[in-house]
Amino acid sequence: QVQLVESGGDLVQPGGSLRLSCAASGMIFSAYHMGWYRQAPGKQRELVAAIGIGGTTTYPDSVKGRFTISRDNAKSTVYLQMNSLKPEDTAVYYCNIITSWLTRTPRPSWGQGTQVTVSS
Repeated sequence: QVQLVESGGDLVQPGGSLRLSCAASGMIFSAYHMGWYRQAPGKQRELVAAIGIGGTTTYPDSVKGRFTISRDNAKSTVYLQMNSLKPEDTAVYYCNIITSWLTRTPRPSWGQGTQVTVSS
């Protein structure tokens, strides 16, 4: 059974940094595209970073240049380094398998996520 466990969320001041981690189990991690998504209160969940099997990455304009996704296949872990955080980055962050790189469609099942709050 696939399990994805997110960690690293915290309360941080604007301009600060955080690194999120997502540990995967029950899957051949290196065989999957992975993504980080976020959902703010009252908003739809959105993709903030994706990394392909070969290491290709993609970001929406809202986080480009501030967020960096990486993966360690030996540890079955995907990371999200977030710098220059803004209050609008406040959300619950989730990682998930991307079932289609073309459409960035995530697996339908979601984990608990990790809360990131950016506030002074």
